[in-house]
Amino acid sequence: MRRWVLALLLPLVAAPALGQSPIEEARTLIANYHKDVTWLDRARDLMEKHLTTDSRVDGMILLSRIYFAWGDVRAKDDEEKLAAYDRGRQLGKRAVELAPKNPEAHFWYAVNTGLWGTTKGVFRSLFLLPTLREEIDILLTLAPDHAGALGLAGNVELALPWGDLDKAEEHFRKGLKSDRRNTAVRLDLARLLIKRGKYDEARKELRRVLGEKEPRYIADWTVKHTKRAQELLDSVKDKP
Repeated sequence: MRRWVLALLLPLVAAPALGQSPIEEARTLIANYHKDVTWLDRARDLMEKHLTTDSRVDGMILLSRIYFAWGDVRAKDDEEKLAAYDRGRQLGKRAVELAPKNPEAHFWYAVNTGLWGTTKGVFRSLFLLPTLREEIDILLTLAPDHAGALGLAGNVELALPWGDLDKAEEHFRKGLKSDRRNTAVRLDLARLLIKRGKYDEARKELRRVLGEKEPRYIADWTVKHTKRAQELLDSVKDKP
């Protein structure tokens, strides 16, 4: 096949299907942003426009998730990260108000709040800790096996200078038991094992991240998790 024909066809293969609703299209974009990271911009703009005429909770939750990814991948500096996480947490908070028993609303509210705090530097002042702990408690009551919530709970303990590392490890391992393909939680477990000096175990988990054949979130795995796993693996390659 001629190259110019391939050039015309490839965008059609990779792009979201025509006729999708705005929410379906945004979900397709965020699930496949590893093919083109600017799809996160498209997903964000699409959902911001959609919410001006349709303010249902599922749209708010999705846009909160998109802002989390955008802040991680597309933001050029801390100012842009703060703006993205702040918008994500405000959307998540509103979704929680409208649907207090929706685990995903609580999850994305908590995740964006935590990242906004750590980026801003207020986490150490304990300003956000009560909110995060409350959201985690609610999450684990509503969905005890939610891998993301368990990962978040572990990360709070891991981030605090006085955090309970045994409890963090318990959360991470329970999260992986619930979803063994969740490479974000596996990365967090590896970070904890490194902190505890368990380098052989950490290397094993990092290699599992790199070798995962069916990652839960392929876009995140491709763009973020494999890179971070390799960096961590390199950092402990000579550790006994």
